[in-house]
Amino acid sequence: MERTMIQTGIITISDRASQGIYEDLGGPALRQAAQGHGWTVHAEVIVPDDLNAIQMAIQSLSDQGCGLILTTGGTGIAERDVTPEAIRGIMRVEIPGFGELMRMKSLDLTPNAILSRSLAAVVSRSLVIALPGKPQGAVDCLSFVLGAIPHAVKLAQRVPTSC
Repeated sequence: MERTMIQTGIITISDRASQGIYEDLGGPALRQAAQGHGWTVHAEVIVPDDLNAIQMAIQSLSDQGCGLILTTGGTGIAERDVTPEAIRGIMRVEIPGFGELMRMKSLDLTPNAILSRSLAAVVSRSLVIALPGKPQGAVDCLSFVLGAIPHAVKLAQRVPTSC
């Protein structure tokens, strides 16, 4: 697997964590995973389950040069789960294989994987991957798509590749 230095931003999407009611565990779990892959974590933010707040956070991290933006939370089917809609509202292109693979592999771990709306898309010049809110689920899903991330980031950033 290709080991590439990737500037990474992490967004935790949670009403309770953004209000300080609940300790953010997903963001730190993703930071540890990202650093374990040799990526540089540029910034971590926490936003509420709000379409505009999510879009602003993604655009801000993209504008700061993050080639990879990982979100955790808001991918389920609860009324406040709007992460996929937020990303789709600002994306250039969705990459269906990421969500398909994450759900397929997650089914080996939990029957609730079929409720996930995790996805990946290109927003501006960043690869954005929407991961589950549970820390272990987020880290697991990231590991399932790990092999495609360096190449997808290069394509998102318009770096010439051999393909």
